[in-house]
Amino acid sequence: MTAVPTPEGARTLRAPSGVITMVLTGLLALFLLGDAVARGGWGPMLLLAPWVLLGLWVIYELSFVSYVRMDDDGVVVQNMLRRTSFGWRRVRDIDMRWQLVFSLEDSTDVTCFGGPAHARQRRSRMREEHEQKAPAGLRELTDIRDRWQASGPTANGQISRSWDGRALVALTVIIVWATISVLLVANG
Repeated sequence: MTAVPTPEGARTLRAPSGVITMVLTGLLALFLLGDAVARGGWGPMLLLAPWVLLGLWVIYELSFVSYVRMDDDGVVVQNMLRRTSFGWRRVRDIDMRWQLVFSLEDSTDVTCFGGPAHARQRRSRMREEHEQKAPAGLRELTDIRDRWQASGPTANGQISRSWDGRALVALTVIIVWATISVLLVANG
């Protein structure tokens, strides 16, 4: 997990593989668009760009955007296009199945795609049996449970669910751009 502390004492957990995937695909997209400019000019690149950006947007949504952000008052869970926020007092239980799962007081479970995941323990031939470290997911779960149990009476924010508006606006712009691109090519 990539943990990024913020000034307010909040902590954001995101899968490091998502960051790596996003950087590599961003560089690939930049290369493809630069190559299109070098080979055909700006016009053909602008006709090609929405398709490259659509692929980049899909990879962004599948691998990078999901995260878990915690502070003293509560949690925000972003799972692709869906965002759920709630106060610590609205949590009934926190568990680790394959991924981190918050059980809320309204009888719903929020599975965190971007939070810590259950992984098998690595074995090292260099270490003795008593020196085995706890898996990173288990350590993260312990930290999250400690924060939940230490939350004060002000951590009673309501459960709210919303859509990721910025990602939907970006998708709309890309789709409109792709449609215009298809119409321009079709009309020749």
